[in-house]
Amino acid sequence: MKNLKSLVVLAFLLAFTHTWAQKKKQYRVQTIAFYNVENLFDTINDPLKDDEKSPIMEIQSDRSKIYEDKISKLARVISDIGYDVSRTSPAILGVAEVENRQVLEDLIKDPKLKDEDYAIIHFDSPDKRGIDVGLLYKQGVFQPHSFSKHPLYIYDGDRRVYTRDQLLVSGVLDGDEVHIIVNHWPSRSGGEARSRPKRVKAAELNKRIIDSLQDIDKHAKIFTMGDLNDDPFNVSLKEVLKTKENREEVKGKDLYNPMEGMAREGNGTLAYRDGWNLFDQIVISAPLLEKDFSEYRYYRAGIYNKTYLSNKRGRYKGYPFRSFANGTYTGGYSDHFPVYVHLIKEAE
Repeated sequence: MKNLKSLVVLAFLLAFTHTWAQKKKQYRVQTIAFYNVENLFDTINDPLKDDEKSPIMEIQSDRSKIYEDKISKLARVISDIGYDVSRTSPAILGVAEVENRQVLEDLIKDPKLKDEDYAIIHFDSPDKRGIDVGLLYKQGVFQPHSFSKHPLYIYDGDRRVYTRDQLLVSGVLDGDEVHIIVNHWPSRSGGEARSRPKRVKAAELNKRIIDSLQDIDKHAKIFTMGDLNDDPFNVSLKEVLKTKENREEVKGKDLYNPMEGMAREGNGTLAYRDGWNLFDQIVISAPLLEKDFSEYRYYRAGIYNKTYLSNKRGRYKGYPFRSFANGTYTGGYSDHFPVYVHLIKEAE
């Protein structure tokens, strides 16, 4: 029954090839998304983590109420991403800035998500702030058969800089083999130029993972997603991953970044000092651009930035309506907008 929710009728002009007709067809549609959920920490002090410095632990009262409200708000967003096309929530969702598996368990148990049959893949990472990446997936749509974490080794002299692992999940999405890599690359703390080598290292690790998948299967359908703390034009993307903006140029083992065109038009997923960045991205491999729709192929990408996710007034009008600021709970959602891609496959 859940799979039937993804069977919709799309009427659109397939303008990027002259061989396709302008007509209505039936397609299965799946949404794959990523969301930095902004410091989703529980209210319990973990002596093995530096979580007492998390925003919610700095608040002195009503922590449980605040936690429940944040969970509810995030569940609303997740249930909405891609719904306008697929008529359901994402089949696969990568997440960043989660403290542990339990917060994800609480999230998928929320009334807005509990009937969507989500399951979780999560590893604790060595990040000094105690934040991890993870993956939520609908068990009736996606069946993972392997998953692994890939540590990022960065050193400041002889001292290791502990940061998030990269998560690789491979499985079958409604009959199609796909690979998902979830990332949260090192921040720009200390400035973009000074911190750039850390993100280059993250991109190099990401490239090794992608290369290993493509060495096994040159037709591998790969999605690398995350909060990259870099824009699509930066060195990590353009010189290390060698992403391409023009889909017509994407061949063989190339990677296509649909977010590059969005960034060029001035769109972003987070705002800082009156400027926008598009750090949250989903990059895909060339086989997802092929024109044989007997398998899932890329249809379109987007930033989920509905008005309820933005500040309505004041200095930060239009910015993402964040959860925490200046040691208080603002009642918002996240300081990042989610991103997504729609995949389509001809219905049988």
